[in-house]
Amino acid sequence: MGPKGIRTVAKASFDKPASEQACFHNRWHPDVPFAGTIEDGELVNIECVDWTGGQIKNTDDADDVKNVDLRQIHYLSGPFEVPGAEPGDMLVIEIHDLQPFPDQLWGYTGVFDASNGGGFLDKIYPHAAKAIWDLDGIYASSRHIPHVKFPGIVHPGQLGCAPSAEILAEWNKRETELIKTTELQRVVALPPDPSYAHAGSAEGDLKKKIAEEGARTIPCRPEHGGNCDIKNISKGSKVFLPVHVKGAKFSVGDLHFSQSDAEISFCGAIEIAGVITLKASVMKNGMKELSSPSPIYISGGVEPQFSPGRIVNFEGFSVDETGKQHYMDATVSYRQTVLRCIEYMKRYGYDDYQCYLMLSCIPVQAHIAGIVDIPNACTTLGLPMDVFDFDISPGAPVRKLAMGKCAFASAGQPDMSTRTEPLKDYSKL
Repeated sequence: MGPKGIRTVAKASFDKPASEQACFHNRWHPDVPFAGTIEDGELVNIECVDWTGGQIKNTDDADDVKNVDLRQIHYLSGPFEVPGAEPGDMLVIEIHDLQPFPDQLWGYTGVFDASNGGGFLDKIYPHAAKAIWDLDGIYASSRHIPHVKFPGIVHPGQLGCAPSAEILAEWNKRETELIKTTELQRVVALPPDPSYAHAGSAEGDLKKKIAEEGARTIPCRPEHGGNCDIKNISKGSKVFLPVHVKGAKFSVGDLHFSQSDAEISFCGAIEIAGVITLKASVMKNGMKELSSPSPIYISGGVEPQFSPGRIVNFEGFSVDETGKQHYMDATVSYRQTVLRCIEYMKRYGYDDYQCYLMLSCIPVQAHIAGIVDIPNACTTLGLPMDVFDFDISPGAPVRKLAMGKCAFASAGQPDMSTRTEPLKDYSKL
């Protein structure tokens, strides 16, 4: 670190839009200019805006979530040059700390409108909703979801190195093929879109090229990681990122104060602006040495500690809410797992959207319990009981409380009495 302390290599300004700041970009492309340099083995601070670039506000309506411009996201800090890094190396990122800005001790969790982003359960919960969380040390609580308070597990939702031109072309090719061939009646991938593309300090023809070719930052991808949203890449973690261009061109952003496994509502973490402190080191020929073309990480061991006996676990299977059987489909299974937990928590007075939001950001544990017993995959969701200030254990008396409501769009609160896809009532079989 040296006598001068930890150097800040990217500094965010809240006096002008993220799209006008050269230290940010929102497309993956090998030609985005370097925003700064991190020396091999150097510990640095990197300031980050929230993933939307400040579009979501600390308010009691969800108009901002409903109308969010997803063409702009994610705003990432970088890319940073790490001298000595070359294709075939691994860039080793050690996360030392992550904190919200001292004058912005709040974050948000959102449910996107089904017509603008959607989410894991958008056929059942198609309306925009939001919860604001107050951040007090390691704890989060919300005026929109009362009677719950929990320690967060801070982490970057997104980090990775730039693709090579060849890898970028492969990304765009395979995702375009998916768009053209899918039978699903929904958006399945996002091709390059020059509108609202931000290419850092690039100008003129280079800026135009990056905008037209750059890959969107929404998906994670096997060649570099990217938007993996892994809650356990927290303080003390070490991440090995494949390098594909000279200097690595490392970027980071989408900071989270807390998140569940799977981040189910898409905007499901407690999204924040803040500062991440990390060290970057080069592992020469790391991809060959580790026999891995994809990222590898070691958790830092910093995680909220809940006794196994104080977690209530819900199970789901590859039979959907209409009773249709699917073959070994873990996505269908986890959807059912989440819906079972929502129904359980509604007994205490929470509405559907409050449950959906809380299960996206409380550090719940998701597991694939079984994936070999045809025709059903089995998944589980472990909800810590002690994050609530009342007893939610099975068999305890159920007491409905005044739970208020989360923030909805100003058009009005959705009607919770009906569902787009009603759950199958197994009690009547």
